[in-house]
Amino acid sequence: VQLQASGGGLVQAGGSLILSCVASGSIFSPNRMGWYRQAPGEQRELVARVSTYGTTSYADSVKGRFTVSRDNAKKMVFLQMNSLKPEDTAVYYCNLEYLTSSRVYWGQGTLVTVSS
Repeated sequence: VQLQASGGGLVQAGGSLILSCVASGSIFSPNRMGWYRQAPGEQRELVARVSTYGTTSYADSVKGRFTVSRDNAKKMVFLQMNSLKPEDTAVYYCNLEYLTSSRVYWGQGTLVTVSS
């Protein structure tokens, strides 16, 4: 499985961005697809994820601002990011995790920069 993320860029505080990630290869259920981020000097952290059952989870810092969704037919996961803050600046990585084996795949990352 390969994951290709896109949609990052430079945006002013308060603005919005949509990240997309498409998976290639065969994907099996059940799984979770989602987004992690890593700011300079920080550890990679979970932003949001959604399972094949539609269950979502979010980091407290993005609740109410970010929305994760997926299109199973297209093997894609999205992250709608609203009300962006400078502290959201990071490289965002999409992720696929199989729930039964815990095997994890990572995309290459896309940079999101939020200016104040």
